[in-house]
Amino acid sequence: MGLKIGDQVPDLSLKNEKGEEFSFRDTDKALVVYFYPKDFTPGCTKEACSFRDSYEDFRDLGAEVVGVSADSQKSHSRFRTKHQLPFLLLSDSDKTARKAFGVKSNLLGLLPGRETFVFNKEGKLIFRFNSLNSTGHIVEALNALREHLQQ
Repeated sequence: MGLKIGDQVPDLSLKNEKGEEFSFRDTDKALVVYFYPKDFTPGCTKEACSFRDSYEDFRDLGAEVVGVSADSQKSHSRFRTKHQLPFLLLSDSDKTARKAFGVKSNLLGLLPGRETFVFNKEGKLIFRFNSLNSTGHIVEALNALREHLQQ
């Protein structure tokens, strides 16, 4: 089932690529959390680089971007450095966050799901988008933030 619009961001922490704890609730900014299958794969690289290229747009809207996959901190560090990613990558090796957010697997359960969640600065879910198409996530998340700010 997972999170529904209006739900609070889960109260959990994951380690970033430097081994530092990141708490999903410990921010006063809007939060864009995107789950992706695997570092260095073509679709995930394209998605991460698209978030990178639009990062200033997210910042201008008062949001922080965070990527989450089951990859190790070491893999995230290499991925982040190689593609000059300005946002955090969190390691969810035991799938705690994936379960808490309700991210389903795709392709008959063979591939971890690709899903994006947008939370307002109060930590309430305002938008959820699930698609294997890696590039749609950025546009949809930006639109959700813009719409929310206009309300």
